Amino acid sequence: MNSNSDEHIPKVHDSERNKLGVHPEVIKLGFVSLLTDLSSEMIFAVFAVFFTTVAGASAALLGVVEGCADFSASSLNYFAGWLSDRTGKRKIFALAGYTFSTLAKLILIVSSSVVGLSVFRVVERLGKSFRGPPRDAWLAAVADKQTRGYSFGVHKALDKTGAILGPLVAYGLLWWLGEGAATFRTLFWVALIPALLSIVVLNRVNERAGKPHPRENLAHSWAILSPAFKRYLATAGIFSLAYFSYSFLLLRAHTLGFDVKEIVLLYALSNIACVLAAPLTGKLGDHIGRSRIILLSYLIYLLMSLGFAFASSQWQIIVLFVVYGVFYSIDEAQSKAFIADLEHERRASAIGMYNFVTGIIYLPASMIAGALWLFHPAAAFIVAAFITSLAMASFVILRPDRYFHL
Repeated sequence: MNSNSDEHIPKVHDSERNKLGVHPEVIKLGFVSLLTDLSSEMIFAVFAVFFTTVAGASAALLGVVEGCADFSASSLNYFAGWLSDRTGKRKIFALAGYTFSTLAKLILIVSSSVVGLSVFRVVERLGKSFRGPPRDAWLAAVADKQTRGYSFGVHKALDKTGAILGPLVAYGLLWWLGEGAATFRTLFWVALIPALLSIVVLNRVNERAGKPHPRENLAHSWAILSPAFKRYLATAGIFSLAYFSYSFLLLRAHTLGFDVKEIVLLYALSNIACVLAAPLTGKLGDHIGRSRIILLSYLIYLLMSLGFAFASSQWQIIVLFVVYGVFYSIDEAQSKAFIADLEHERRASAIGMYNFVTGIIYLPASMIAGALWLFHPAAAFIVAAFITSLAMASFVILRPDRYFHL
């Protein structure tokens, strides 16, 4: 394992914390994510239905596009993380990623064809792949080890607040203007506004540089990442095969009678659950250990997958969307906090490699889900539950925290 410690990172004193108990920079970065998610989730809340009904694409093609988008969202992660650790810079790379995602949304303004929508979905995610590792390493640097899970949880709560507001704005526009093509074009224009504001806010956040490693190339950086992190990466890779696109959850709701506006509300509901759960699961991880909270997230996903496979009424779907929100609060925030515990010196590289590897696997995961969906929608969720059980067994056997005291 990596023998380095957090001693080179400035400690956060009580006077530096705000009333939420986290460093002010956590809140500022969270607000940037809120604005970005407000923009992106306005679009994503309607994308699956728009793509398959208005544009006329098939569910199988949706699986391919979503898998490519997931891969795109991870394709530059390791490079961005390595570049951030090599230079010690965080802000410039995060800012570049947010700017690229904003510019990509202009594609929606000029094209609503299947090709145009597919290109947008993939290109927009490239910005996410570049900004994530530098930003998450930035967060880890300003959070105390004892409250790191809570800090990541607060950030994720702010992030997903935007994912609540985005679908609600989309719902309001659909309710007010109807579900025609012109409404979707208006929605895409409106989504540009918070995206532009996020860039302005981030530009005003003070840089928190890391320790540079100017002589390390990509291969060397990977070689010296901790064995504990690599064991966790193996488990995460297995789980990623079960973690197909969220669009299939939305389509499952559609098969049980939810219309487009109601699906948007379901999407908002899962994000509300995530916002409420993220700080609480972060505190729980700080208290019981993040290895246990990671295992808990796998168990929740397994039960949720079985639930979606056998759900037969709308109230069950509603409950399952809440359960997904709780799972997501752990998976998105506490996995990064866990990596920050395991890897001290090269956190951006480790987070980048984690995102890159899982992103590669998301592509076949979504493609497999799309193929299984054509056979029977329940089959996709049953297979996901089985793979998740394998990931849980792998985590218990490999024990990423074996030589690391949480």
